Amino acid sequence: MPTQLYADYDSFAWLYNRKWGCFAKFFVPDLEDRVLSAIREGASILDLCCGTGNLAAVLSERGYNVTGIDGSPKMLEFARENAPKAKFIRADARDFSMPSRFHAVLSLFDSLNHVMKIDELEDVFRNVFTVLLEKGVFFFDLNTAHGFAERWRGKTSGMIEEDFVYANRTSYESETGIAEAHFAIFRRDKQWERNDVIFYQRCYSEDEILEVLTSVGFQDITVLDASKDTQFRDVGRSFFLARKWNKGMVNGLEEG
Repeated sequence: MPTQLYADYDSFAWLYNRKWGCFAKFFVPDLEDRVLSAIREGASILDLCCGTGNLAAVLSERGYNVTGIDGSPKMLEFARENAPKAKFIRADARDFSMPSRFHAVLSLFDSLNHVMKIDELEDVFRNVFTVLLEKGVFFFDLNTAHGFAERWRGKTSGMIEEDFVYANRTSYESETGIAEAHFAIFRRDKQWERNDVIFYQRCYSEDEILEVLTSVGFQDITVLDASKDTQFRDVGRSFFLARKWNKGMVNGLEEG
């Protein structure tokens, strides 16, 4: 299994924390509907690819026992500040192991699109299956081909603040399914310094995701179109909800 950690995100952590960390709150209504309503108060939740811990902060403040995993030490520094009640571990989503103790595993804001190979995504799903308790819930989202075409292909954006400026250019090649985001970031400390960061995402089809989820043992899989089926209302994003049942159960019913 892979051992590479996503330390490349270290130089980006401060900007992510300031600009995108707030997005965590937009997921909460759907989490309440789809996940939190199905687990007990104080249940154990794993926030996989937790970034700067903003979602972990919301959940831990609600009394859940939250553990966050991320590969970036700098992301985790912010996470520990943002969510002091949660526990954080540096690990790779493709290569981690824990006892089966979680009632739910979450991986949101297209974190798993950053896993660039289908066999490595299978490793992620298998790890999640292992750490979930029986009847545990796995909830995650992915950018879709439509989302990449609409929001990534040939798009530019930027922001100007007193202490930083950034420009972002994104691209998407439907033939390869590879999306790229190139950030040119200027930050002022004693003087202005430039940092260039490039991130890649991979587009997976719904059929690919369903096949891999099923192959590692997940059942009761539901696919949600974010623009129609959720309160998040984002075009070109799909949410997946899957459950770990006992080996002798099918769709929550005993076999035989």
